[in-house]
Amino acid sequence: MTSPGRVKLGRDSQLIDLDLDRSGALPLNEQLYKGIKGLILAGVLRSGARLPASRILARELEISRNTVLAAYDQLLAEGFTEARPGAGTRVSADLPDLSGDLRAAGPLPADAAAPPPLPARVLDLISRHSPGPGTHRPFLPGLPDVAAFPFDEWGRAVGRFWRRPPLALLEDRDGRGHGPLRRAIADYLVAVRGAKCTADQVIITSGAQQGIDLCARVLLEPGAPVVMENPGYRGLISAFSSAGARVVQAPVDGEGVDVAHARTLTPHPRLLAVTPSHQFPLGSTMSLARRLDLLSWARDAGFWVLEDDYDSEYRYRGRPLAALQGLDGGDRVIYIGTFSKVMFPALRLGYLVVPEPLVDAFVRLRGAIDDFPALAMQPILADFMESGRFGAHVRRMRQIYGERQAVLRDELITRFDGLFDVPDDDAGMQLTVTLAPGGPGGNLADGAITREAAALDITARALSGYYVGPERRHGLVLGYTAYPAEVLKDAAALLEQAVDRALAGGQDARILT
Repeated sequence: MTSPGRVKLGRDSQLIDLDLDRSGALPLNEQLYKGIKGLILAGVLRSGARLPASRILARELEISRNTVLAAYDQLLAEGFTEARPGAGTRVSADLPDLSGDLRAAGPLPADAAAPPPLPARVLDLISRHSPGPGTHRPFLPGLPDVAAFPFDEWGRAVGRFWRRPPLALLEDRDGRGHGPLRRAIADYLVAVRGAKCTADQVIITSGAQQGIDLCARVLLEPGAPVVMENPGYRGLISAFSSAGARVVQAPVDGEGVDVAHARTLTPHPRLLAVTPSHQFPLGSTMSLARRLDLLSWARDAGFWVLEDDYDSEYRYRGRPLAALQGLDGGDRVIYIGTFSKVMFPALRLGYLVVPEPLVDAFVRLRGAIDDFPALAMQPILADFMESGRFGAHVRRMRQIYGERQAVLRDELITRFDGLFDVPDDDAGMQLTVTLAPGGPGGNLADGAITREAAALDITARALSGYYVGPERRHGLVLGYTAYPAEVLKDAAALLEQAVDRALAGGQDARILT
């Protein structure tokens, strides 16, 4: 239903149709505001044109005067109109002549100038960046089982704190983050990861990716050489490339990144990024010999080491090696951690541990981006850690995830014997299997399996997609932590169907040589 609309807007102006839809979702004052603004932008109402008194317009449109006043106030606030005592409301005299240049509706003329293109570095960054995971389906890697998180306990803690929060805390603008949480993180890392740090070195972030981005902004300049693992985490490439760095890819083997080979590629990098505890995506653990070699090289050549310790909590047999940061005696290692893998991704909390000489630079640059981290969940997490509930949750999930890994591994060995090399991995949140050389799928392209798996509503990430350059291994990266045993078994059966379809796909499913 629309209201009457032929209203004389201003002395000596033509009759204008303003149809207000009373049954529409948009409020009437918003419709009126947009209608009059459109007439101004289209040049129908020119500078100086007088709008009718609010009472008259309300009567003619059969709406309340308050509705008209709300629309007039919005036009006035945005500068489209001006109000002068005794002269009523008029179209602003300062507006340019819009009649020939700016139209409220209608297509642009064919010869209109195109908007400026996005910068080349942004287009490159977009091409490298994959959107979020989207559909939650097996075997999406890197996801915790959020259904197993103690939300009842967490919710009570949130309620207890935020019913009567300390008022001084609400004014806390420390760019490093909430002090008790930083202390809890430092204590945890010293006790569990063998780190060497204090709370003053801990900086709270909104996740690992923000930590990586901060490192790139603080430490890199255009053209600076940066070494990263190949294959490796694509989020690192995005951050380093956006900073204008020259990314150098170093190969990975069973002992982690090949430090000796990396040294031949660029003897004096600015930064080297590594996942020593559980290499992503291959799953190898960096040997102690290579860790010491890397730290020695960093001290001699004068570069920084970025340690991404993304899922170190989940080691299912034996005790993990200490964090690389704990072995560092020269303040060369920057440590990145996240709670997304341990608790739930929507928490959006992570942290950096930076050498003392870098703390001020990181905090100041972080402040230039978003001032200080959101406080809402930090006190709750601090209490969760200090009370021991965090450690108890990690231990419980470690047991559950270890059992799920064993289920998936058994399924893969049973269903794909001779097709995939299935590692005896003892850590992490995903299993990475490679197509066995000389086996029935030796020249099968992993992308073909990925496509067939997607058609069956499962996710099987192609290992080759994590490589840069022509030399790539083919296989699958299969997450298991978010899925109960029965779901993993059913998904493995679907994966078997996907592999069979890919094998039957002919030449299109083969690796190009």
